[in-house]
Amino acid sequence: MNPKPVLLTGVKPTGDIHLGNYFGAIKPAIDLFKTGEYQTYIFVADYHTLNFIQDAEEMRRLTRETVMAYLACGLDPEQAVIFKQSEVPAHTELCWIFDTITSVPYLERAHAFKDAEAKGKEVSVGTFNYPMLMAADILLYDADVVPVGQDQKQHVEYARDTAEKFNRVFKSETFKLPKPVISEDVAVVPGTDGRKMSKSYGNVIALFGSDEDMRKSVMGIVTDSSGDKPENVYAMHKLVKAEGELMSLYENNRGNYKALKEALIADLTAYFASIRAKYVELKENPSIVDDTLMKGREKAKAVAEAKMRIVREAIGVA
Repeated sequence: MNPKPVLLTGVKPTGDIHLGNYFGAIKPAIDLFKTGEYQTYIFVADYHTLNFIQDAEEMRRLTRETVMAYLACGLDPEQAVIFKQSEVPAHTELCWIFDTITSVPYLERAHAFKDAEAKGKEVSVGTFNYPMLMAADILLYDADVVPVGQDQKQHVEYARDTAEKFNRVFKSETFKLPKPVISEDVAVVPGTDGRKMSKSYGNVIALFGSDEDMRKSVMGIVTDSSGDKPENVYAMHKLVKAEGELMSLYENNRGNYKALKEALIADLTAYFASIRAKYVELKENPSIVDDTLMKGREKAKAVAEAKMRIVREAIGVA
C-alpha cells in the first residue's frame, strides 16, 4: 500500500486571527486535510515571524492562539502533525546548507525583498534569506503539495529550484519536487473599509474576540449610501449564508443598512458558534495545546532527522 502524499503548510503567528485568515487560509487547509487524501503537516512558522515580532510574550501568545485556532476549526491532532518550526532544529540546519549553494542575485528576486527595497526599508538578513528557510521547511518533509495563494506561488518555486540544484550539485536524488496547490476559489474577504481584510489596514473582524468586539466591527463596516444594497456587508454575508437565502433579506431591507448589519452579526455568530466555543474550551484547558505540540514536535523531529541523515551523507559531513 502506497503511503499518502504529503501536504505541508506553515502559518506565521503575526497577529490575532480574523475572518480573512479563516476563509483565506485556515478553512482551505483544513478542507484539504479532511479529504483524507494526505498526510498533513502544519507548522507554526515562529522563526519566520521573528522578522515581524520581536517580543517574547507576544510571540508565545500568538503561537498558542494560532494552534488553538486550527484545532478549534477542525484540525485533528491525531491525524495531522502540528508543530512549532523552532522546535525542530533541522529547519535551520538545512537552511544553512541551502545557503551555501544559493547566490545573492537569486535571492534578490524574492517578492518580499523587492517590496521592502521598493519602500526604502532597511532589509534584515532574515527577510532577505527567508526563501531558503521556507525551502527547508518544505523539503524536509518530502512535501508533495503545498497549498498557497496565487501571490505565494514563488515560495514553492524557490523550494523546487533549490531541490533541483542540491540534487545536481551533490549528484543525488535527495529531494523530491513539491507542487503548489492554488485554490482559485479561495475567498478574498473584504475588510470593514472595503479593502482586503488585513491587520496592516486595521480593518479586520476578529474571529475569537468578544461578541461586543464583533458587533462593533460589523456596525463599523463602510457602506455606500448611493445604492440599495451595501456591497461590503453583502460580500461578507455571502461567505456564511447562501446567496439564495440572502436575496429576500436584502430585497426586504433595501436601504436599511442597520437591519442588514444586525442580520450579518446574527449569521456570523451562528456560523462560528461551535468554533468559538471550542476555542474557549482550549483556552481553559492549556494542557491540550501543550500535548498537541509535544506530540507534533516528536513526530516532526523523527521525520526531519531521518531526512537530515540522508542530506549529511550526500554533502559528506556524516
